[in-house]
Amino acid sequence: MIGRLNHVAIAVKDIDAAAATYQNSLGASISEKVEQSEHGVSTIFIELPNTKIELLEPLGEDSPINKFLERNPDGGIHHICYEVDDILKARDQLLKEGARVLGSGEPKIGAHGKPVLFLHPKDFCGTLTELEEA
Repeated sequence: MIGRLNHVAIAVKDIDAAAATYQNSLGASISEKVEQSEHGVSTIFIELPNTKIELLEPLGEDSPINKFLERNPDGGIHHICYEVDDILKARDQLLKEGARVLGSGEPKIGAHGKPVLFLHPKDFCGTLTELEEA
């Protein structure tokens, strides 16, 4: 079921400053900032040869990232994302095995324009896990 690592997401308070750190200190190639209003975040992707780093900044007071940053004021790793061939098949198999899918359980369109789901961190070693259809 599990495919390649798509990205590691890092929550930050100031996405422009964080992107500048990656670009200036590490020489990373970064994407443009994109507001993902349906998810309550702004994103910038740092392109690596084998995966991506996603910087997440809260977009508005209701952003799900706000609570994370309250608990982790310096920011930090928020979630990891794996690719799956068929997100509905993966969801159904995980539910059958007792995993919890967050939200309604129906995939939403993620930052890459593909269906995504999030899995409860308590079911995956304390790590919020995103699945993205490849």
